[in-house]
Amino acid sequence: MQFLAHRDLGAVEEMDKPDCDPVLLDRTYAQFGLVNGAVAGWRRTWAGLIRPQLSASRPSTLLDIGSGGGDMPRAFARWAKRDGVQLTILAIDPDKRAHSFATAQPHQSGLSFRRAFSAELVAEGERFDVVTSNHLLHHLTPDQLQALLSDSEQLCNGIAVHNDIERSRSGYVLFSIGALPLRRSLIRQDGLTSIRRSYTAAELAEVAPPGWEVRAGFPSHNLLIHRASHA
Repeated sequence: MQFLAHRDLGAVEEMDKPDCDPVLLDRTYAQFGLVNGAVAGWRRTWAGLIRPQLSASRPSTLLDIGSGGGDMPRAFARWAKRDGVQLTILAIDPDKRAHSFATAQPHQSGLSFRRAFSAELVAEGERFDVVTSNHLLHHLTPDQLQALLSDSEQLCNGIAVHNDIERSRSGYVLFSIGALPLRRSLIRQDGLTSIRRSYTAAELAEVAPPGWEVRAGFPSHNLLIHRASHA
């Protein structure tokens, strides 16, 4: 698998194309919850990094950037309710297709969606206790990545956690096989493209600004973490 030796920046996911089939796209959004639940490792990240920032007696806020169909912020809302902590979540995505899908789902208390870029919230002076993203970093150009991390620092009062796929041969093979049952969507096709576009841990550490930590996640994931200076 020599094609995995370097990031394939020329590979484009179907869901990122403006003329993407809307039916396949909605099916893809609908299946993201299943896939992320199986491979993204957010339950461990929630327990180890996010939950300690939250309180049952003090209201907290979380911003999820590039929320897509909204499955991860919905999971965060469920986990916060389960754990008895006070958490208000804002999930943002500039793509009108993602926003339409997310807002068409049943309402969850404490969770709202907005069609926006992170830079807009910076300009508005917004601040959050927790900033997250899921499988977003590999979609971005180098300049967009640096802008996102700068925005995250300015928006974050506590901790920022960007969770992304790590490019690896084992991850590519396992996902290729494991996603076979997920038909009539873009999950398998775009997932394999995502792996080709993704960073290794060493590559991500090389481009991360000072103050950011790269932590390996399982399976085949990287966490890019920033803690506010007073956190």
